[in-house]
Amino acid sequence: MHALRPLLRQSLFNLLAAALACGALLAPRAASAEALLLIEADSGKVLQAENATIPWYPASVTKIMTAYVTLKAVKDGKLTLDTLLTVSPTAASQSPSKMGFRPGTQLTVDNALKMMMVKSANDMAVVLAEGVGGSIDGFSVLMNDTAQKLGMTQTSYVNPNGLPADGQITSARDLGILARSFLRDLPEYEYFVHIPAIRFGKRVTGNFNKLIGRYPGADGFKTGFICASGYNLVASATRNGRRLIAVVLGANSGTARAVKAAQLLERGFSQDNLTWLRPSLGTVDKLVPVDASPPNLRDDMCGGHRKRPASDDDDALIATNGGTSGSASATGGEAQVTFFTAGLQPPLMKASELMASAPAATEPVLVYTGPTRTGTALIAAVAADADQQATPKPRGKKSRVAKKPDAADKPKDAKTAAAKPDSKPMAAAKPADGKSAAKPAGTKHAAAKPDAAAKPAASGEQAAKPAKPKAATKPAKPANNS
Repeated sequence: MHALRPLLRQSLFNLLAAALACGALLAPRAASAEALLLIEADSGKVLQAENATIPWYPASVTKIMTAYVTLKAVKDGKLTLDTLLTVSPTAASQSPSKMGFRPGTQLTVDNALKMMMVKSANDMAVVLAEGVGGSIDGFSVLMNDTAQKLGMTQTSYVNPNGLPADGQITSARDLGILARSFLRDLPEYEYFVHIPAIRFGKRVTGNFNKLIGRYPGADGFKTGFICASGYNLVASATRNGRRLIAVVLGANSGTARAVKAAQLLERGFSQDNLTWLRPSLGTVDKLVPVDASPPNLRDDMCGGHRKRPASDDDDALIATNGGTSGSASATGGEAQVTFFTAGLQPPLMKASELMASAPAATEPVLVYTGPTRTGTALIAAVAADADQQATPKPRGKKSRVAKKPDAADKPKDAKTAAAKPDSKPMAAAKPADGKSAAKPAGTKHAAAKPDAAAKPAASGEQAAKPAKPKAATKPAKPANNS
C-alpha cells in the first residue's frame, strides 16, 4: 500500500496540472470590442471562438463575397475572366481606396478582381457588380441569395465593397463559413485571395493582408476597415497539409489585426497534442447567432486621439513581444496557455516582430486596362498605363501652382502691396475698405488670393484665409474608410 502512494500522488498531481491547464484554456477573457474565430478549413471544426456570433459591420471583407459571386458566375459560364467591363460614373464616384479610373475605361474581369482583392479598390467592386448583376442593387440580391445558400444567416448586403451602410452586416461565424465555401467551391480561383502585390503602370501596391509573405504558410484572404467596424481580417494559412482560417474583427490597427490573426493561427497549429484538453465547440455552422445590434467603434477608431486618419492600409506598429495595446483577449490568455503548456510545445512566435518585418520578395502581378494582352502587347499596355498615370499628376500640380503666381501677378494692387507694405495694412484696417475690396475679389477670385499672400504677417485672419481651402480639401482624402 505504501508503495502505491507515490503513484497516487503523481496521478493526482497530473490531474491537477491538467485541470489548471484546461482552466487556463477555457477561462473567460476580458470583455473587448473584438470578435475572434479560428476554424479548420476542411472540417469546419471550431478551435476558438470569442464574440464570433455577434453581428458586425464587415467593411471590405465584403469583397470576399463579391469575388465569390463573380467567380461563381465565371465558373458557371455566364462570363469569362477575359470579359471586358466598363467603369461607370457610379463606379468612378466611389470613395477611396480605389483605382481612380475615369468613366468609360474598360478592363477585364481578371484585372478588376486582382485590383479589388489586393488594393481593396471600391470602384472595381462596383465595376464587377454592375458587370455581373447589372447594378449595385441587382448584385446585392445575388450576394444575399448566395449568403443564404451558404448558411450565412447573420449576413446582409446592400453594396459590393463594404462602404458604410446600415444594412451591411455579417459576423465572424458567417465570414468563416464564407472563407470555407470559397476554398471548397472555387479551388481553381484561389490565387485571387493571396496575390502578394500588383503593379499598375509604375505603381506597386502590396496586399493589405500583412500575413501574406510574412507568416509561414499564409495563403489568403482579405482585410477590411471602416470607422464603425474597426480593423477586420479574414486570414488562412496551411502547415503540414492542415489549413486553418482565422477571423479578427474590431482590432485597433492594421498591424494589430495581423498580429492577432498570426497568434490565432500559431496557437491552432502548435496545440494539436492538446486537443483532448479542449471541449468540443462543434463546427462553425452550428455556432448559435446572437440577436444584437453591431457595435459601432467610430469614436474609438476615428476619434481625435489618432495622430493621423485611420485607413485600411495602416502600417503603425503598436505591438510588442507578441501583444497589442488594448488586446487583453489576445495576450492575457496567451501568456497563461504558454505557461501551462511549456515543455509540451514550442513557445509561441513573436507575431508582432514577424508583422514588422519586410515581406518576402516577390514579383508583383501586372494589372492593366483594356482587353487581355500577352507578350509585346502586354508590355505596350503597361507602358501606356504608366504614361497616363504620370501625366495627369504634374498637370494638376502645375495648374494649382500656376494659379497662385498668376493671381499674384494679375492685379496691380499686389505689386504696390509688395512695394508699399504700409499702405495696404491701413486699407485693411478700415472695414469699409475691406468690404469694397471684397467686391472685386468676388468678381475676380485671383484678386483675393494675392492680398492674403502678399501680407501674411499683416493679419492673422488674412494669413489663415489661404489655409482654409487647404483644410477643406484634406478631409476629402481620408474618405477611404474601407
